[in-house]
Amino acid sequence: MKTIPAVKQLGPVPAASAASAVIRVEEAHKYYELGETRVHALRGVSIEIQQGEFVAIMGASGSGKSTFMNILGCLDRLSSGGYFLEGINVSKHDKRALALIRNEKIGFVFQGFNLLARTTALENTELPTLYAKIDKTERQKRAADALTMVGLAERAQHFPSQMSGGQQQRVAIARALVNHPSILLADEPTGNLDSRTSVEIVEIFQNLNDRGLTIVLVTHEHDIAQFAKRVLVFRDGKIRKDDPVLSRPSASEVLKTLPTLED
Repeated sequence: MKTIPAVKQLGPVPAASAASAVIRVEEAHKYYELGETRVHALRGVSIEIQQGEFVAIMGASGSGKSTFMNILGCLDRLSSGGYFLEGINVSKHDKRALALIRNEKIGFVFQGFNLLARTTALENTELPTLYAKIDKTERQKRAADALTMVGLAERAQHFPSQMSGGQQQRVAIARALVNHPSILLADEPTGNLDSRTSVEIVEIFQNLNDRGLTIVLVTHEHDIAQFAKRVLVFRDGKIRKDDPVLSRPSASEVLKTLPTLED
């Protein structure tokens, strides 16, 4: 586990009203059939995530957190219960409708960067816009703006092999932002990174969240989870803990205490 030194803390975040919930899950159940065995992966999960929240999800392997993230990302559907994204019940949507929702409303960041090796940072960032109804000029502008947002404007024409792991993850974040999503889902985004680079990535998330973007992040690392505003802990298909982070560290301040690493 990466150890984060104690630094200046950010204050608690006031609770938002129910009307501003961007995510609402009601009595969510998910079953998987594995041969003759039926696995109950989610067991009646109910939760609201408000617009502008930054939520970290933790839990051991098999706890249900990955299944829950797949539901939030419209990569899978519930066996029963409801999932409302910006007030729309997407639980019963077909695969085509879910694909459209993923492209328009959800940005994804994964542990593996999933960049195309022979494609520049700008072109990698631009990829999700190919499925949107916008022209080439607007696609390139959005991609350039997203790279600027993550501090990689000068690397736009570089290929993944010419960038460090942290820079590649920044491109992946830019790609997730290019369609102006309602929520950003990040699954172990710091899992392949060293301590300083991990905090640099979390700094981007905090800055994006300060601008109003709703972020849900899965992590095994308690120190990383503390950069969020709220922490959910899954166990046996249920949310066992749901706590605000009352004195969360500022990633910008933490970086001042860490040694600089060469790219």
